[in-house]
Amino acid sequence: MAKNKFPYHLDFTTTNFRLHPELYRVGVGEQGVLLVEPYKSEILPHWRFKNVQLATASAQKIYHLFEEYLGQQDFVGADMARKFLQMGFTRARRYANHQSGRKYTASHEDKSASLPYPYSSGSAHKGNKELPQAEDALTNEKAQAAAIFKEYWFRAKDHPEYLRQKQLFREKYYET
Repeated sequence: MAKNKFPYHLDFTTTNFRLHPELYRVGVGEQGVLLVEPYKSEILPHWRFKNVQLATASAQKIYHLFEEYLGQQDFVGADMARKFLQMGFTRARRYANHQSGRKYTASHEDKSASLPYPYSSGSAHKGNKELPQAEDALTNEKAQAAAIFKEYWFRAKDHPEYLRQKQLFREKYYET
């Protein structure tokens, strides 16, 4: 396996990454955010972006969990919290741009069916014409929610202790 490639081959229903951090890989962006246990179950109940009030409470709580994981020297937990903050931003932006949450026009053909996972996940209509962006995409409530998550996500990804633990994690578990 490539040194930073996310391990999609694992059985995520039975793997406890707190007990087996050596199996975890940071991957790219939000990879594994809805797979890696027990962190998914610990963080997901707090993840909300419906409006500014919920997004603020959610981002604050997830950032607090991020700091707790760092304090426990639990890099995998901290990275998962960082991914949930990032996903809060990306999902809120999607709904800010497209009220329905759909980015592409629908078709009868699933354009991702022949692609390997994780490329097969997401929109079956990827590659179709993109739907128009909402007129208020930069100012609507979802855009404001996205901005809140972005602030906390950037705080997390640039946190000196997170960066230190990330480097130590890579040195310990990744092939050199």
